[in-house]
Amino acid sequence: MAATSLPITLHHRLSPPPPPPPTTYIPPNKDRYFSNHPTLQLITQSSNPNQLKQIHAQMLRTGLFHDPFSASILVSAFALAPLQDLDYAHQLFDQIPQPNIYTWNALIRAYSSSQAPIQSLLIFTRMISRFDEVLLPNKFTFPFVIKAAAKLLDMKVGKVLHGMAVKMSFASDVFILNSLIHLYASCGCLDSAYRVFLNVPVRDVVSWNSMITGFAQGDRADDALNLFLEMQGEGLRPDEVTMLSVLTAKKLDLKVGKWVHSNIVRNGITGSLNLNNALVDMYVKCGSLKDAEKLFDKMPEKDIVSWTTMLVGYAKSGNYITARRHFESMPRQDIAAWNALISAYEQTGNPKEALAVFNELQMSNKAKPDSVTLVSVLSACAQVGAMDMGGWVHVYIKKHKIKLTCHLVTSLIDMYSKCGDLNKALEVFDSSGDNKDVFVWSAMISGLAMHGHGRDAIECFTKMQEAKIKPNGVTFTNLLCACSHTGLLQEGRDLFKKMEPVYGITPGVKHYACMVDMLGRAGHLEEAISLIKTMPMPPLASVYGALLGACKLHGNVAVAEQASARLLELEPWNHGAYVLLSNVYAKSGKWDKVANLRKRMKDVGLKKEPGCSSVEVNGIVHEFIVGDNTHSQSKLIYEKLIEVFEKLKSIGYEPNRSQVLQCVEEEDVQDHALHLHSEKLAIAFGLISLTKSQPIRVMKNLRVCGDCHNVAKLISKAYDREILLRDRYRFHHFHAGECSCKDYW
Repeated sequence: MAATSLPITLHHRLSPPPPPPPTTYIPPNKDRYFSNHPTLQLITQSSNPNQLKQIHAQMLRTGLFHDPFSASILVSAFALAPLQDLDYAHQLFDQIPQPNIYTWNALIRAYSSSQAPIQSLLIFTRMISRFDEVLLPNKFTFPFVIKAAAKLLDMKVGKVLHGMAVKMSFASDVFILNSLIHLYASCGCLDSAYRVFLNVPVRDVVSWNSMITGFAQGDRADDALNLFLEMQGEGLRPDEVTMLSVLTAKKLDLKVGKWVHSNIVRNGITGSLNLNNALVDMYVKCGSLKDAEKLFDKMPEKDIVSWTTMLVGYAKSGNYITARRHFESMPRQDIAAWNALISAYEQTGNPKEALAVFNELQMSNKAKPDSVTLVSVLSACAQVGAMDMGGWVHVYIKKHKIKLTCHLVTSLIDMYSKCGDLNKALEVFDSSGDNKDVFVWSAMISGLAMHGHGRDAIECFTKMQEAKIKPNGVTFTNLLCACSHTGLLQEGRDLFKKMEPVYGITPGVKHYACMVDMLGRAGHLEEAISLIKTMPMPPLASVYGALLGACKLHGNVAVAEQASARLLELEPWNHGAYVLLSNVYAKSGKWDKVANLRKRMKDVGLKKEPGCSSVEVNGIVHEFIVGDNTHSQSKLIYEKLIEVFEKLKSIGYEPNRSQVLQCVEEEDVQDHALHLHSEKLAIAFGLISLTKSQPIRVMKNLRVCGDCHNVAKLISKAYDREILLRDRYRFHHFHAGECSCKDYW
């Protein structure tokens, strides 16, 4: 089909069987001798690769292909756009006995922009190993081979190329220097990139753009902006690339963002789609939805990126009604748009809504879930304890042969751990083989920690070191939590002391909070207070919260009052500080102080976060709050509760009335208040809805109270049931009247 557009004479000459060997005489060393040959003119007129292949055949017949210059024209046509066929170009190249420098450069250039930039370096290596002094790499060779090194982030090769360029007297070539700036910046060596930038004798716009981009993408926003100002001071006019680079700088605030926008207008830079998208994204990230919406409405052209950026802005601001309306008005809802909506719900504490949108996606068949979708869905499942849905996602990954990236493995481990199936989390961890990064290991350590397997968490950390994986701050937060939950005080102290000198990780506020929690739980309140005083940074609310929690555990009223006062100084709206202090007062029988605290909360407009517990039955998550009577089976649930407490009383159950955080003198009223706790309602529903072989998995938003903990232990024995209860901090596995926490929680 392609041959019909060629000149008719050439078409007919290609049709018969191949003629005898060529008789055309090729004069040696006469570069460009055939530059005006009609066949070479046809190469520039070709409209598809098939025509080029026919010309190749013609050149073989006539012997023209054996002329280095003519061959270079054909190779370049195949190597470069718009008719690129890189594999064919490489095959042609290998058939040329003595390719000229132009041919080498064409192939090096093509591969440097391809998905296989390593080939560019290999061809360059082959080139310098066979060329004599007449045909050495020239100034056009180096920018492309340096570009390949940059794509591979190969600093070692990049430095060698830099040295070669200097040795060959190309140290002042602006194109080579611009390539080196890009190389060093891409590899994160911004200081080296800047030194090269300073050595450019006459900087062009590309020089400035390369360095500004390097600073912007290297989290040095101030340097990027300062360089942009310097560029304008030099009288050089920025272009679209300059402005895109400045707009992508992290930590760009609204004031600076608007100033950049005014620069774009003042310099007369036409608002292209990419530039407008970057501006909308900047306004969204700076929290100015009004400005983003104004620009979005004025944009003459919009693509899926424009629509999705606005969707993310609405969703992350909590304006879900507008986000939903915007989503439905999108001309095309690709998976990125669905991901934006699902992720926004999941990341803002609305996991149920995230799962609902995912179910809608599945029903609509408008887009196919990708790994980003599944990571968000698994996180939502982990938040609500929806293990049936999480398990379905795991099967979906296997069925559709989705590559198990470290991100997905981490999400699966986190989901199974938080949904109560530690064995399944360990199975995923073990099956990932060597495909484990620091986040996978840290997730597994976290899972072991929350399930009370402190020593196993430390052993996992030991194996992580054996695998030559360097830990990070999250790893140590999880390790210290593991030690805290299981009373491994000395092990925790040792790990904390080794963080900086051995592992090069400076302890942060979270690590200090873990240590305060660990020491407090173990009853070492004085040591915990001393540690707070020696912190190199100001203690945050989490530190005083940990100390206050320890005071509740050990009934230390004096320290509790001090800790709550400091906590409320930092966070006056923190209702948890009031509740914890109220717990301490109630435990000590100081009901007048409990009443005063409740009055103070009411005066400042604070309400105690209601206890909420959920249990999954047949893939549906059922939620209960304290005293809940909204469930469709409430009557059966309360009947079951009555039966449960009658049975428990017969085996010696005594309500822990210190858990009633108000002054109620009548014991039966106190008992009734305890019986209405959300975790008891969830367990009762589990008893009537799940078979005996199915564990009852309860997820609670707050710390489980002492009475509910005791009741769960007794139910597990009286009804021969396995109960897994996840509260705000950890898991409790109840079986045969015992809890995995050994009452250390």
